[in-house]
This record gives sequence, structure tokens and C-alpha cells, in this order.
Amino acid sequence: MLMKNFGRSDKQVSILGFGSWGIGKSEWVGADDKESKRIFLKAIEEGISFFDTALAYGEGHSEKILGKASKESGKEIFIATKIPSKKREWPCADSSTLEESFPTKYIIETTEKSLKNLNRDYVDLQQFHVWNDRWAHKDEWKEAITKLKKDGKVRFFGISINDHQPENGMETGKSELIDSFQVIFNIFEQNPLHQLFPFCERHKISIIARAPFDEGSLTGNIDPSTVFPIGDWRNEYFRGKRKMDVKLRVDEIWKDVKLETGSMSEAALRFIISFSAVTTVIPGMRQEKNLTDNLKSVQKGTLPAALLEKLKVHHWNKNFYD
Repeated sequence: MLMKNFGRSDKQVSILGFGSWGIGKSEWVGADDKESKRIFLKAIEEGISFFDTALAYGEGHSEKILGKASKESGKEIFIATKIPSKKREWPCADSSTLEESFPTKYIIETTEKSLKNLNRDYVDLQQFHVWNDRWAHKDEWKEAITKLKKDGKVRFFGISINDHQPENGMETGKSELIDSFQVIFNIFEQNPLHQLFPFCERHKISIIARAPFDEGSLTGNIDPSTVFPIGDWRNEYFRGKRKMDVKLRVDEIWKDVKLETGSMSEAALRFIISFSAVTTVIPGMRQEKNLTDNLKSVQKGTLPAALLEKLKVHHWNKNFYD
């Protein structure tokens, strides 16, 4: 497993991380707690050390399952979680204030709640689940971070950048209090390459790449006949003719990558890890087959430079989260 330094530290994390949204069972239908814990343990055994969760994933349910697996494994892993906006906004509205969204006392109390769920004394990485860069120069969030670090409850702090707003955090990043940005980055969403990635490399801020498969699109398994369980949020994400739009675009990508990769999901992961700014990529993995396939994909390494250049044309300015 390729390991990379996290932020400005000498702490290393695995290039393949584990996204735990689906484990929370609040928006994704079909997770089983016993199986989820087993997959966590299998991932740890296979060398994955970076696990991303959030208090909002099932109101702490994902954190609790991960915490149990971490204790049972007996191995040191790097756990990242997130503080939801007090207003419970995704993304953060431009009109929202820091006082409404992340007051100092709330930041600290919410972190304490996550630590209890995880059954840990500290969290490796705490993140704001949404953000607005207009708050960059406010003191309240800085005071909370400083206190949590001083008390030994948080080692690193980061921002989970609003959907498709990769620059909305860069001003805050200049503070040197931010160790990482979690951002949507995949073959469809390549905007972070233009400003965010160079900024992070200059300031030694880690990039955590989320939604590597565009919620399933870039696995090649979505077409007009795909049916999601009742209550699963992907019914909304892929509403209308979006499944057909995705299918047509993925077919074009496959023409470009099929001589180099064995599957679309492999191409999607190898595309992401080909960029030096990326510290870790966090696909969701609720089945052992997904874990095994993803491990094999990253072990094949980066894509050739010529193919990366060719894949630029597949950037797609869309926001299915709307």
C-alpha cells in the first residue's frame, strides 16, 4: 500500500482510504452493521489506514461501527470525522453566518460527541462538514481549533469543501490552521486541478478526494435500467434522464481507458491517485468485492501522462446534488 505524508506532518496515511457515509444507513439503503464492521476489519488487515466518517452519517451510527472495529483490530488507524453545520446545511448557504453554523461552543461539544461515539480520547482529523470562506478571518473557529488541539482531542483540522466549490476554503487555508481539504474530485469533476491543487501543494495541505466514482456513475454500472432501493438517496441523484446521460458519457470514457485498465472503477481510482496533490481517496465500500477490487486498482499505480491528458475532455460541469 502506498503511504503519503498527511499535511505538513510526518504522519503517513494510505493512498486508498475508506469512506463511511454508506455505513451510517441514513441515506444509503442496504448496509448491515455486522457486515460493515467485518469490512472495516478486512480493510485494516489489508493495510488501509485512513477512515473517513462524520457525526451526520446516521447521527453517529457510522462513527460507532468504525469505533468498534478500530478497538477490535488493535491496530493504529487514522480516523477523520466531521462537524455538521448547526443549521444542518449541505452545502452551506452563502447567507449563513459562522455564529449560526459553527459557534465555538458547538464545535467543541460536537467533537466531544464524536469522540464518545468512536470510543476514543482523540480524533486524528476533525473537519467542518461544510464551509464558507467569508468566515476565514473570524476568530471563533480558530479559538475552537486551538483549544481542541491543546487539549489533545484533535490532532489535525480540515474542511470538507462544499459540493463543486473547490476554491471555497482557500482563503481559510492561508491561516496555516487547516491541514486538509476534502473535495469532490473525479474524471467528471476536474475543477480542483486549476487552483486548489497548486494552492495545496504550495501550502502543504492534504487533499482527500471524495466521490471518486461520482456516487456510482464512474463504476460503469449505471444505466437507464438501474433500480435503487426505495428510500435510497440515489433515486434523487440519478433522477430523470440522468442515468442515460451518465451511461453515454461513461461509454466514451471507456473507449479511452480500456487498453490501459480492466474496468471503469479501476480507471476512476487510478486517475485520482495520478495527481501528486492527492493524499488519499475515499471510496465507499460496503461489500468485500468492492474492497478487493479497489485494492487491486490502486496497486496498479498511476495512469500514463498521455492518457491523463486525453481524459481532460471528459470534465463535465454538472451538479446532480442540486
